Amino acid sequence: MNEYIESNGLKIATPLYELLENKIAPGTDVNPDDFWAALAKINKKLGPENKALLEKRNDLQKKIDDWYIERKGHTFDAVEHQNFLKEIGYLLPEGDNFKVTTSNVDCEITTIAGPQLVVPVDKSRYALNAANARWGSLYDALYGTDLILEVEGCKRTKKYNPVRGAKVIKYVRNFLDTSVPMAIGSHGFVVQYKVRSGKLIGIMGDGTESGLGKRERFVGYTGEPESPKSIFLSHNHMYIEICLGEGFYIGRGDLAGVYDVKLESAVSTIMDCEDSVAAVDAEDKTQVYSNWLGLMKGNLKLTIVKENETIERSLAPDRNYTSPDGKKCTLRSRSLMLCRNVGIHMYTDAVMTTDGEQIPEGFLDAMMTVLIAKHDLLGKGNFRNSLEGSVYIVKPKLHGPEEVASTVKLFELVEQALGLEKNTVKIGIMDEERRTTVNLKECIRVAKERVIFINTGFLDRTGDEIHTSMQAAAVMKKKDLKSATWLLAYEDWNVDVGLETGLPGHAQIGKGMWAEPENMANMMEAKINHPRAGASTAWVPSPTAATLHAMHYHRVDVHSRQQELCKVTRSNLNDILTIPVLEEELTDAEIRAEIENNAQGILGYVVRWIDQGVGCSKVPDINNVSLMEDRATLRISSQHISNWLHHELVTPKQVVDVFQKMAAIVDFQNANDPLYKSMSPDFDNNIAFKAALDLVFTGCSEASGYTEKVLHARRREAKLKEKHESLFIINNTVRQCL
Repeated sequence: MNEYIESNGLKIATPLYELLENKIAPGTDVNPDDFWAALAKINKKLGPENKALLEKRNDLQKKIDDWYIERKGHTFDAVEHQNFLKEIGYLLPEGDNFKVTTSNVDCEITTIAGPQLVVPVDKSRYALNAANARWGSLYDALYGTDLILEVEGCKRTKKYNPVRGAKVIKYVRNFLDTSVPMAIGSHGFVVQYKVRSGKLIGIMGDGTESGLGKRERFVGYTGEPESPKSIFLSHNHMYIEICLGEGFYIGRGDLAGVYDVKLESAVSTIMDCEDSVAAVDAEDKTQVYSNWLGLMKGNLKLTIVKENETIERSLAPDRNYTSPDGKKCTLRSRSLMLCRNVGIHMYTDAVMTTDGEQIPEGFLDAMMTVLIAKHDLLGKGNFRNSLEGSVYIVKPKLHGPEEVASTVKLFELVEQALGLEKNTVKIGIMDEERRTTVNLKECIRVAKERVIFINTGFLDRTGDEIHTSMQAAAVMKKKDLKSATWLLAYEDWNVDVGLETGLPGHAQIGKGMWAEPENMANMMEAKINHPRAGASTAWVPSPTAATLHAMHYHRVDVHSRQQELCKVTRSNLNDILTIPVLEEELTDAEIRAEIENNAQGILGYVVRWIDQGVGCSKVPDINNVSLMEDRATLRISSQHISNWLHHELVTPKQVVDVFQKMAAIVDFQNANDPLYKSMSPDFDNNIAFKAALDLVFTGCSEASGYTEKVLHARRREAKLKEKHESLFIINNTVRQCL
C-alpha cells in the first residue's frame, strides 16, 4: 500500500512527493506546493471533461454496436454507413482548408527526415542507448545483421571474418558512391582523402585526384587537412562521417585508411511513458520520471559489468569539427527527445484527491514531464535537448478532435502553472484510433499552433478497427489485415491530410514500427516505402535498425517526394470505413492455427509484463522468430481472438485449451531465462496466465479493447504476491537464526 502526503487537496504517494521536492523542482523556479496546487486546479477544471469524453466513447460504441446488430444479415451499404456515423456525431464535417502555424520547432522535426526510435523511459539502458543513437556505425550494422548474406565463407563467426568484412566495405563504398559520389571515379578507388583549399580531395590508386561531384556536400573535418581523422559529408539534410586512421577489425588494412563510416541515424527518439513500459503504481512512475529527469538534466548514467569490465554509460558529448572555411563547428550527438505520455483513459492512485478519487494519469504526466523539461528550457542541464525552447509531448489513443482540444487545454494550463510561454508545449498526435483517422483534418485544426507529429500505427489502429466493428462480423485472418482495403487507405490518408494541412516544415509525418529486429534484410526491402510514401520519419526497433534505415533517407529525398504527393487526390473515406470482414470459409485446422498463433504471442508478452514488469521486449513467435512486442501488438491479438469467440468461430473451451497448450511452448522458449516463472501446469494459480485469458474473455466489453486495465490489475497482484513471498522468506530466515 502507498503512503501518502497531503498537499492542496491532493494525496501524493511519498516517493513521488519526495522526488519532486528534492530533485525535480530545485532549479526550475517552481515551488513544490504551487505545483501540487496547480495539479489540483487542473484536475478540478478538466477532470469532469475527461470523464465526459470517456463516456462519449462508450456511448458512440454502444450506438455502433446496436446499428450492426440491427442490420445483421443485411447487405452492407457504404452510403448508409457513412450517414449513420455522421448522424451520431462520430464522423464530423470538415471545415475550410488551413495550414498549421507551429513555431519554435527544432530542425530534427522541421527539416531532417530520418529514423525515429521509441523506447521505454523506465529502462535506463534503453533510454541512454536511444538518446546516443543519433550516430551509428554502418560497418557494425552491416557486419552484424543479415543484410550481408551468410553465404559460404561469409558467415558471422565468433572470431572476426575478414571475408565478411570485405563485403561490408564494398557495400559501404557503393553507398557513398550513390549518396556523395566523387566527381570522377569511385570512393572504392580512393587510397587517401585530403582537404585542400576547403575542398575534399580523393587521391586514386593511379595517383589522379578527384573532388566530390557536388562540393557543397563536404561540410567539415577533424584533424589536419593533409591527414584528416574524419570527414563530414551531408546529403538530404543527413550527415555521414568517414572515420580515418587506425581502426579495429572491419577497417583494418583499408587502402584509404577508412576504419568506419558512421551515419546520422536516430534523429529523434520518443521516450515512452506508455505502451512500452509497465508502470502500474507510484513506485514505477517515480522511476519513469527519474529517468526523464536524468535525460533532461543530462546526468543520467548507468554502470554495467560486461565480461568482467565495468562500463559507465552516459549521454554522448557533441562532435566538434572544422568547416571548409576554417570555422569551428559542432554537430549534435544526441537524438532529439520527445516524451510520450499516457492516454486520457488512464487513472492513477499515485496522486488522488483527499476523498480517495484517482486523478487522470495524463494530468500527472503532463505536469511532471513538462516541469522536468524546464531544466532543459532554462539551459541548466549538461546538454540542450530543444535548441528552439520547446517541449515535445506525444499523446496516444486520442479519439477525435474533442479529445485533442481537451489535451490542448491541458497543455495551456500546464504552461500557465509552470511559468512557460504559450505554445511551448507541442503535441504529437498518434493517429491510431479510427475516430481520429476519419476526423484527422479537424484533429490537426484544433492543435494547429502546437502540432509537431502525426503518424500511423498499424497495430493499435487494427485493434481499434476490430473493436469498433466487433458486432458487424468476424474479421479476416491477422496476416490478411495487413493488406486490407481500410489499412492501405488509412496509410495514404494520414500523409495526404498531413500534406494538405501544411505539416512539412512544422511537423513530422510518421509511419509505424518494423517489428522484426533480427530481420534487417526484409526491413530494408520493405521500409523504403515509408519515405517513398512521403513520411518524414518511421519507427525502428533498435539503434542498429536506425542506422540501416537511415540509408533510405539518402536514397529518397522526402521533401521532394512530399511536393510530388501534394498534387495527388486524397484517399477515399469509404475505403477507410470498409470493414475487414472474413469472407472465406476456414477449415478447423486454419482456425486452430490462427488462434494458436495469437495465443502464443499474447502469452509470450504477458508473462514478462506481469512477472518481470517488462513493457516491451523481443518475444519469439510460434516459429521462433523474434518480434518486438508491446501493448499495441497485444491489443490486436487479444481483440482478434475475442472477435472470433464472439462470432462463434471458436468456443471458450477451445480457447482455454489452446492457451494451455501454448503456455507450455512459451515456457520452453523461456527455459534459459533465470527470472522466468513457468505458467504450466498450475494454470489456476498463475497470475500471468489468468491475465492472458482475461484479455481475451473481456475483449468485447473492455472499452476500446484496451489492455491496460487487465495488465495493471494483474501486475499489481503479482507485485503484492512477490512482496509477501519475500517477507515470508525473511521471517523464516530470522526464525531459523533465532
